[in-house]
Amino acid sequence: MDFGAPIFVTGHRGLAGSAIMRRLQALGYKNILLRNRQELDLFDIRAVRACFQETRPEYVFLAAAKVGGILANRDSPADFISQNLRIQNNIIEESYRSGVKRLLFLGSSCIYPKLAPQPLREEYLLTGPLEFTNRAYSVAKIAGIEMCRSFNRQYGTHYLAAMPTNLYGLGDNYDPQTSHVFAALIRKLHEAMERGEDQLSVWGTGNPLREFLCSDDMADACVYLMNMPQAEFDRLAANEVEPPMINIGFGSDITIRELAHTMAKELGFQGRIIFDTSMPDGTPRKLLDSTRLFSFGWRPKIQLQEGIRLAYDDFLRRGRSDTAE
Repeated sequence: MDFGAPIFVTGHRGLAGSAIMRRLQALGYKNILLRNRQELDLFDIRAVRACFQETRPEYVFLAAAKVGGILANRDSPADFISQNLRIQNNIIEESYRSGVKRLLFLGSSCIYPKLAPQPLREEYLLTGPLEFTNRAYSVAKIAGIEMCRSFNRQYGTHYLAAMPTNLYGLGDNYDPQTSHVFAALIRKLHEAMERGEDQLSVWGTGNPLREFLCSDDMADACVYLMNMPQAEFDRLAANEVEPPMINIGFGSDITIRELAHTMAKELGFQGRIIFDTSMPDGTPRKLLDSTRLFSFGWRPKIQLQEGIRLAYDDFLRRGRSDTAE
């Protein structure tokens, strides 16, 4: 990407989009296009079309999405499938219409079957049933991958889908009703310490295994992918056999129980952690196989303990503000 090229980052106030924006700024990109919800309604195809016609972006990071944890996905499946489909359909279609050179669509590790072999390889897509609690969101993201592939096949576009593992970091969403497990635990631990409690309840058995990646590492990988030589980019995006997607993971996982105890140690919580087995666990394990990405030479840099401290400091600075864009 040329440093003066117009680059549109959708969802720049969310966890993933804000990290991509920070990475681009840190590297010296000068023409980053940003629109908040008040400036651009991504549900409105006419508004999106007008924005693309006015700004003519050459590169698009499609990070805008409706996201949430187990409770939000369970209670609002219609919102998760309809809103995500509308956003990604509008952005991908208008990227084609306006001649965008490259587009990176951010998906999620939940696109893989619930009981797929571990670690999760890109070719496991659509090989089995999805986890029920977030199936609506997963189907929307799978549709986004297929849109990238279909536009590449029919129109010769250069659209690639990146599948990050569970993210955390600066700008996360700490709303108790919609947050993911990492942010939810930070808030619960902080509030338990504020109240002087000696016990903390965590949803589920604590046994599911999860892989966690700092959003700043994810952003670094996304910019790395968008800057790949054309031949290498197209080997990923224009493959007729495999979907145009690549995993972005940390490379190892831990149980939710281990995460809770590690967080408690880093934040200074001295109480007892108990697990509420009446609440759902979700998928038993989600570890991405990031061999394809790692083979290009990219590796994450931020270790879990450092990442916990970074996220907690951000939580304290922002005063527990809840973001989800």
